[in-house]
Amino acid sequence: IAQEEFLELLELLVSRARTYVPSLAAMEEFHLSLSQCVVLRYHWIEPFVRSLRERLAAFHRFFCVADQVKVYTNQNKTRTFIGLEVSAGHFQLLELVSEVDGVLEEFDLPTFYKDPSFHISLAWCVGDLSGRLEGQCLQELQDIVDGFEDSTFLLRIQWEQIRCKSGNKYFSFPLR
Repeated sequence: IAQEEFLELLELLVSRARTYVPSLAAMEEFHLSLSQCVVLRYHWIEPFVRSLRERLAAFHRFFCVADQVKVYTNQNKTRTFIGLEVSAGHFQLLELVSEVDGVLEEFDLPTFYKDPSFHISLAWCVGDLSGRLEGQCLQELQDIVDGFEDSTFLLRIQWEQIRCKSGNKYFSFPLR
């Protein structure tokens, strides 16, 4: 859940980035992915969620830090994103991905990327406009993050739960 200070930082970043790409839209919800988007057949949902719950039950709460501005495109280059990449907590996230991948494999679904760049997307636009956002723009955005009051505290995220969305249903798996 985004705090007011985070939304202030987001507004500064999007405002600056729009000088390079006017069509950028700020994200309204924030998450960090531990899997690719997959299609679950209706009769798979319950056993899939049960398997996730079992595999994630032993995990403890932890912190990560997402403070490195990066530009991403989706696999088919139809969308460009500005995100905050995780700089601390990567190992714990890889352990979680390993368990999520195990569940995906049980259902013959694609697993996560081999070398994931864990990040929280902040803004997006249609098309591959990464060339306009990298270089000078990226440096300006990183300078905003680095100079933002309380950014060290603000961009430190405590992982208390893992969520799975299937259709319009959310399933929550609390960490110990």
